[in-house]
Amino acid sequence: MGSTSSGRPTGARDRDDEGRARNARPRDGLGRPLPYGADGVERQPEGVLRTPEQSVAEAQELLDAGKPFHAHEVFEDAWKSGPEEERELWRGLAQLAVGLTHAARGNVTGGARLLRRGAGAVEAWASQAALPQPYGMDLTGLAGWARELAQDVEEGGRAVDARARAPRLRP
Repeated sequence: MGSTSSGRPTGARDRDDEGRARNARPRDGLGRPLPYGADGVERQPEGVLRTPEQSVAEAQELLDAGKPFHAHEVFEDAWKSGPEEERELWRGLAQLAVGLTHAARGNVTGGARLLRRGAGAVEAWASQAALPQPYGMDLTGLAGWARELAQDVEEGGRAVDARARAPRLRP
């Protein structure tokens, strides 16, 4: 069996403590893999149970730090562990964060598409929910932010600064 430039055997898979396949390559602030041995940004832990308020606060901190990929992980945890009636809300928020991630990476088409999909999801959830501002979030404002950013990304045709274009989840 051969080896890679990092010295790892060809075909070897990174595994987590429970034996599941998990890429151990370091990542940058937008979640892109870096070469083994490079200094990366600490990964967001997965499967963390948080209250909705904690999820919103932690995601906002990550967005403010220019880490929308990491914020998406927080929203994904809420989506997977939260009550069934809120899953579409958290899924839509995760799509907004991933849309910003793609826009910051320079993926114009994917970024704009995910931003619009997330905007539609949070609006659809808000139209059926009894909570117009769940956990203090301004869903109408978030949908407007996402659509405006999608248009800017398409018109500009280049990567955006994730920190500078981060949304405010709460007014």
